[in-house]
Formats: sequence, C-alpha cells, structure tokens
Amino acid sequence: MHASYDAVIVGGGHNGLVAAAYLARAGRRVLLLERLPATGGAAVSTRAFTGVDARLSRYSYLVSLLPRKVVDDLGLRFAVRRRRISSYTPTGGGGLLVDAEDAGRTREQFVRLTGSDRDFEAWQRFYGMTRQVAERVFPTLTEPLPSRAELERRIGDTAAWETLFERPLGETVEAEFADDTVRGVVLTDALIGTFTHAHDPSLRQNRCFLYHVIGGGTGDWDVPIGGMGAFTDALAAAARTAGAEIVTGAEVTGIATDGVRAEVTLADGRTVGATDVLVNASPYALAGLLGRPLPDKPEGAQLKVNMLLRRLPRLRDTAVDPREAFAGTFHIAESYRQLQTAYEQAAAGRVPDAPPSEIYCHSLTDPSILSPDLAAEGVHTLTLFGLHAPARLFAEDPAGTRRELLRATLAQLDAVLAEPLEGCLATDAEGRPCLEAKSPLDLEREVGLPGGHIFHRDLSWPFADPGDVTDATGRWGVGTPDANVFLCGAGAVRGGGVSAVPGHNAAMAVLEKAR
Repeated sequence: MHASYDAVIVGGGHNGLVAAAYLARAGRRVLLLERLPATGGAAVSTRAFTGVDARLSRYSYLVSLLPRKVVDDLGLRFAVRRRRISSYTPTGGGGLLVDAEDAGRTREQFVRLTGSDRDFEAWQRFYGMTRQVAERVFPTLTEPLPSRAELERRIGDTAAWETLFERPLGETVEAEFADDTVRGVVLTDALIGTFTHAHDPSLRQNRCFLYHVIGGGTGDWDVPIGGMGAFTDALAAAARTAGAEIVTGAEVTGIATDGVRAEVTLADGRTVGATDVLVNASPYALAGLLGRPLPDKPEGAQLKVNMLLRRLPRLRDTAVDPREAFAGTFHIAESYRQLQTAYEQAAAGRVPDAPPSEIYCHSLTDPSILSPDLAAEGVHTLTLFGLHAPARLFAEDPAGTRRELLRATLAQLDAVLAEPLEGCLATDAEGRPCLEAKSPLDLEREVGLPGGHIFHRDLSWPFADPGDVTDATGRWGVGTPDANVFLCGAGAVRGGGVSAVPGHNAAMAVLEKAR
C-alpha cells in the first residue's frame, strides 16, 4: 500500500467493488480494504460441504435490482437467467402455480385454488400497476436523488402512489384479494428481510415491497449464472483491470477526518491517507469506525438454509411437477393469516409454531454451479429463506434456538411433501447431511451484517425525505455529516439487496464533488 490515495474504500462487498471500478476507471488512485480473505461480502459462492463440488450462493442468491447500466459501464462478463415459474404455493393437497409466461395456465391455477377467476383478475390489475411503477422508478435509482414530489410526478398515478407510498399495504391486499393464500403470496415481498406486519403504520412493509417489485423495471427476480460469486468475481476483475488496488485480510478499525483529508487505521496499526473514504459497511459500523455514539443496532429477522439434495422430493400435490414447483419461489406456511400469527409469536419472543419460509432451486435454472458428475446424477441445490426469525430470539441460546427453528421450519416443508426431505438430502465426504443453517447472529459474525440485518438497516424510500434521512445524504443519497466520507453499502438511501446502486451512486458523488 502507498501512504495516500484519492479514495480508500472500506469493505469489499459488491458495492465496494462497484465504487472501486468506477473511480479507478475515472483515473482516481483507489485502494480497497477487505477484512475477510476474499472479496464479495455476502454475494459469494462457496463449496459449503466437504468434498462436494457444488458452488452455492451462500448468503444472497437472486438478482433483481442490478441495473444493466452498471454491467455495461464496467464491461462485466456476467449474465442472469429469468425463471419462467414465478412461484408455487402448496395448500393441503393442492396449490397455486404462477407461470410468468402463460397467463391462461395461471388463471386455471387460480380457479383451481379459489373456485373463480376473481383473484386472478385482481392479480393482473395489481401487478400491472406495480410494473408501471417499476418502469418509472427503477431508472431513477442511478440518477441524483429525486424529491418526494418529483418521484410522485414521475409515477403519474395518484392511486398507485397512495397504494404503495401512503397507506399500509395490508389495506390494499385485503381490499383487492379475497383468498387467504393469494393474500399471503402478495404480502411476502413486503416482509423478506424486514420484521414487520401488513398494517405497520411506519410503512416498513411498503418500502420493502417496493424494492422487491421494481427491479429491472419489471420486478423479475433472476438467477445469476455461475452463482453470486460469478458477479463479484467479475467486479473484482473490473476494478483491478481499471487500476484499483485490492488488499484482503485488512481489517479497518478507525477513520479520522476533518472533512477535507481522512486517515484510515488498520488492525495492525498501519494508517493510510485519503481524500475521500467510501464505506461499504452499515451506518452502525461507520459510527463505530468514526468513534461516535452508536445508533440502535438494527435487527435482522431471517433463517438462511443451504441444502444439497440427491434428488428433488415428491409433492403431495401430484398435479405439479417438482421441477416446476422448486424452480420458482416455493412458499411454505405463508398464507396471510399464517404470516400474521408467526409475526405475533416472534414479536412475543417465541419461535413461531409454523415458521414461514420460501425456497428455490438454483440448479434447475443454472446447472453450471454443479460439477458435471453431480448434475448427471440429478443432484440439486435448495435455498431456504425463513421469515419472522428476529435476532432477539437467539440471544440466550443461539445454537439451540437455531436448531429448534430449523426443525419447525423443515416440518412445515415436510407437511407439503409426499416424502420426508431428510431422505432426499445428499451427504458430504464425511457422511454428514448437506445442510447448513444461519441465523441473524451467524450473519453478523460471518459477514458483518449488524444484528444480521440483510439491508444494514430499515430500507428507505427512494427519494429525499427529511423525515427519514438527514440532508447530509446529499444529491446521491450516500453522503454523511463528514464531507469526504460516503456510504456505499446497503444502508445508503436506495440501498439494500444485490443492486450495485449504492456503489455506483457513491462513486458519482465523489466524482461530482471533485468537479
């Protein structure tokens, strides 16, 4: 390392790598420091099971918010693949399959479940509305931050604005949809990574829902070809090719700044100077690095489970092929009432009786993450994301609570299968089942997510809102009270998820400041 740089980036997750690539391509002298042995943060692929050649997207696993602009600007060799099946929700002996390419088939599925096409028509209207909003909002994510009034004018639909930005989402879900299962499928996008309920007056559920339905201007959630690590490897290559220096195993312990020049201190006592510092970590972590009072720690609320199966399990619903059911988002215990009950039980400090979760099978869409031998044997990955599992549940007995929650979650899955999942699990080289589970506390320890919160803190609206963020966030939503310190992680305005948006916007803010 040199003594001083134009920009030092703290943290080598995907947003830090994006910022490094943009700044280096603009001719800046850039140093990126990552405490872990490799870059990627939570967007990595890992051979998680001993002696098994399967590269799992270990933490984050799907892509929606990544703008094509970033891929093109940086010349990334990276692609995603669309999933034809949007979702499958089993209900007793039947279920609801949503085919994104066949509206007629989906209509038949709604009629099979509900007895009429009323909710299908409501579904078409509702998601037609969200798609129009997505087409208008998504392009703004890589532009200077609009005001609330500017974004409302851009959307140009008063009813859509009130539905998504003004009233608790639960009011709309209950007014538009009659079936409890259909209501639950809609609501899940408002709860993923956010511990809340349908009628939360703070509208956290609405903000979460918005980010889940605007991605790419379509709302589609796509599979990263080669796994999530293929994306961050491509970013690291782009940053290095542009001239950025990347140092791993380099933990930053402090940042000092007078607003003009900054000094970054490492755990081994070394220091490096910088004109600007970009922090690819949470606002909570940034406060600690600056030696300032810590805000309340955010709280994550999910169980992440990675599995490898010898084969896909059979379903109780014999009308649906497991290869279709697991290719999309497979909803478990996620009816509207079940979601509310699980929230109430978790908020009261207990593991829910029927923990809600959703599953998908990456290898059905992208078999390249498996070795040729595993793919030929019919082996598949399975990723489970459990909801309503707040960090507070794990405080007294982290390992015991994780086991209890995992048992309860898999029991809900087994209830809709025609055979126990356990009998389908592959084993590693030492004969152990290929299954790993991670609680919010595990995510905090392993990849630095405060309280295990996958968005670093509650998601913000994608506009300047003095009631939600301070004016210090600036034109790009990445500023801090220190003029030369910027947030470039998920905790920035318009952050959260695998998006590259905060990394892009922090780089733009630095370049604009220099001009």
